Amino acid sequence: MRKIKVGLVGYGFSGAIFHAPYISGLEEYEIAKVVSSNVQKVQKDLGNVVVVGNLEEVLEDTTIDLIVITTPSGMHYEMAKQCLMAGKHVILEKPMVVESREAEELIEIASEKQLLLSVYHNRRWDNDFLTVKKLINDGVLGEVSTYQVHFDRYRPNVRDRWREREGPGSGVLYDLGSHLIDQALHLFGWPKSVSADVVAQRQHAETDDYFHITLGYEKLRVILHSGSIVPVSGPRFQVHGTKGSFFKYGQDGQEASLKAGKKPTEDTRGVDDPQLYGELHTVDGEEMKRESIEMLPGTYATYYKEIAESILDGKRVPVTAEEGLSVIKIIEAAFKSSEEKKVIFVD
Repeated sequence: MRKIKVGLVGYGFSGAIFHAPYISGLEEYEIAKVVSSNVQKVQKDLGNVVVVGNLEEVLEDTTIDLIVITTPSGMHYEMAKQCLMAGKHVILEKPMVVESREAEELIEIASEKQLLLSVYHNRRWDNDFLTVKKLINDGVLGEVSTYQVHFDRYRPNVRDRWREREGPGSGVLYDLGSHLIDQALHLFGWPKSVSADVVAQRQHAETDDYFHITLGYEKLRVILHSGSIVPVSGPRFQVHGTKGSFFKYGQDGQEASLKAGKKPTEDTRGVDDPQLYGELHTVDGEEMKRESIEMLPGTYATYYKEIAESILDGKRVPVTAEEGLSVIKIIEAAFKSSEEKKVIFVD
């Protein structure tokens, strides 16, 4: 089987935790070069892989098929454009870019050159989201009226890292908001309106660390929320419909497994402790039936397996560039809504 040769750009948290383990662990791929200033760290994790100091050294390598960009968000557009112009397939860590016009230009270039352009929205393969998606698609909850999801953290002190410094693409809305928005659009499609409150709550914060967004559909209301000063989190998911309600506490365990150094060849699937199973309440006549729901196993490896099928066999891209663009458009509308303190109609 022909392996897809990969250039990995950036080896910080995202590159080392969410990308390198899958690219190096799946038989469909081979890491040809890594752009990083930390040679020792890269080679400790990946063996005697070639480490280079800049993107140009990757672009000059004619054997490389795919470039995975995991640098800070503000660098995505220029780097992706260079890669596409050089004839390389591209995966961008979320968020795709900072501005929608940048995404539109990249989509146009990729289309003209018939290249794959995708965004790593891995949270589509979280166990809780997969379970919610199945419950909704199977009609277990009936017609959904309210979909609410939280991505809260307790990080009261501002840290010295690019995501928390003032700059393009920093802040929690571009970071965690990208995940929640992508999940919502994947489930329900494009909304009619966006209403948002985006603010910096922590002392000395340089960028946003809190958001509360409502996506308005015909009758459905989608509520997306994140706070950084949340010592004890409530339900991660609350979904209500005409036939029942679903609640889920806790988070998918794949990130924790990857942080602990487990490889995709080991059991890094999102499998929950029974205490964190979902809680389903369904209407049963005039009574309410309650049952514990085991989560479907999540696996981020699915994204990279489907990317390989897209490149090698021409199958559909698991996350399209157009879907990445849609997320950026909602983020822009959310900032506009918060700044102008009004509902933004996007339909």
